[in-house]
Amino acid sequence: MASFAPLVPFIKSRAGLGDGALGLLLLCLGVGSLITMFLAGALAARFGCRRVIVASGLPLCLSLPLLGSLSDPLALAAALLVFGGSIGSIDVVMNIQAIIVERDSGQSMMSGFHGLFSVGGIAGAVCMTAALGAGASPLEGTLGVVAVIIVALACATPHLLAHAGEHGPTVFAAPRGIVLFIGLLCFVAFQAEGAVLDWSGVYLSTTQGIATAYSGLGYVAFTVTMTIGRLTGDRFVERFGGTLIMVAGGLCSASGFALTSVASSWPLALLGCAMIGLGCANIVPVLFTRIGRQTLMPEHVAVSAISTMGYSGILTGPVLIGFVAQHSSLSMAFLILAALQLGVAASARFTSHRHH
Repeated sequence: MASFAPLVPFIKSRAGLGDGALGLLLLCLGVGSLITMFLAGALAARFGCRRVIVASGLPLCLSLPLLGSLSDPLALAAALLVFGGSIGSIDVVMNIQAIIVERDSGQSMMSGFHGLFSVGGIAGAVCMTAALGAGASPLEGTLGVVAVIIVALACATPHLLAHAGEHGPTVFAAPRGIVLFIGLLCFVAFQAEGAVLDWSGVYLSTTQGIATAYSGLGYVAFTVTMTIGRLTGDRFVERFGGTLIMVAGGLCSASGFALTSVASSWPLALLGCAMIGLGCANIVPVLFTRIGRQTLMPEHVAVSAISTMGYSGILTGPVLIGFVAQHSSLSMAFLILAALQLGVAASARFTSHRHH
């Protein structure tokens, strides 16, 4: 997924797209993801985690090189739908596998799993950027990534679960009770991530006066602290419990948004971005663990539901921020996000009950 980000400027120039047309094209990635997230839990319950992950990996490997070479906007849209769909499906099913493995082990492992996802994000973006910087074409870069994915899948496949829990297949059920509540908290948590991804650069360059070439530093600060927070998170969850970690995380990320919005200089704004990453780091892993403990809905249905709600937060968050920024300011949008993070902190203890 991360290896795709450095390709976007190439796609824009190769297809001759304006900003608006590029935005519409990138929406195809999100739409593809949402469609398969909606269905992936049912497919995993029917065919098992292993088959769905492998079956989703193949179109991923086929679509990425097409994104590195196609110039026709319609063909690119189709490739992005397939690419987004593959990623969405793998995302849901590997979380189902993670919940089962963590529960069977009797230890906290979810933060570490999500931490390695963050490591992959950094590695994908850095390796693709390095390859393109060294003179590789986008197609050559994507073929290199595909080779890594094929090796990783080949190594992992024998160890993936042939089942997805002990429940019978349910196609989809509307989230309710505790599952709906956790889904809404995921929506808010992912919204924060989408905000930093899409708007921190604009904010740093327009409001804080940082040079445009360095405007990506906000997201770098966010990603680094989030990765460190997740790789060390399991230890803290074991020691202090998920509820306290969520409260501390919500307060930390709220403070980060507040600091960023009122910062008088860009180093302070960068510190704010770093605090957001550290605060958000373990909120989603704790919520996924709690989905595995609730007994209201089968977990494969619940994971599909909260993944879809969470991912829609990444998609809609930046749009809502743009709306607020246009009618008020980016600082006001960040203050609203700070208030939502306080809401997550206040809600933490309500997510720990098994029955709702």
